[in-house]
Amino acid sequence: MPGSIGVKKINIAVFLSGTGSNFKNLIKHSKKKKSKFKISLAISDKSKARGLHYAYKYKINKKTVNYLNIKNSEKNILTELKKNKIDIICLAGFMKILSNNFIKKFKGKIINIHPSLLPKYKGLNTHQRAINNNEKFAGCTVHHVNSKLDSGKIILQKKVKILKTDTSSKLAKRVLKQEHILYPKALKKILSTL
Repeated sequence: MPGSIGVKKINIAVFLSGTGSNFKNLIKHSKKKKSKFKISLAISDKSKARGLHYAYKYKINKKTVNYLNIKNSEKNILTELKKNKIDIICLAGFMKILSNNFIKKFKGKIINIHPSLLPKYKGLNTHQRAINNNEKFAGCTVHHVNSKLDSGKIILQKKVKILKTDTSSKLAKRVLKQEHILYPKALKKILSTL
């Protein structure tokens, strides 16, 4: 009698440029018994990105793409995505902007985590800007990626109270803790619609 076939897991690629703490966290969630996804590929624009260490540690295919020519870079990335049968792309601290062309090819299948309560504070230095404007809350947002920076449809958000004693680095640490909770939740939400 043939053995029972396991549930097919959704193949994920994680794009990163830095320390990879969200990448590491997604790997941890992918290893859980009931996980519906598998991280099959890590892409970075920096060969020395600390986050790539996790790809090595967990035997995940990895590819470094130099961004001297965006067209060639994206062509190389698309080849890797196809080769690894990637269904969804998770941006996790990836500091390059994807072209409209690239986004169209993966329409609705690219998500990003951003350290602010979008639509407020798109782009960089989000924590300092929130503090400077005397905001009561900062936070993080997981959203679909479209052709405008940090403007895609919001999937999930989490508020983090700004304390009087906060510096941008203290706030960033607390927001990052919430990112680690939010990103897998948002991914789960998306996977349930596929």
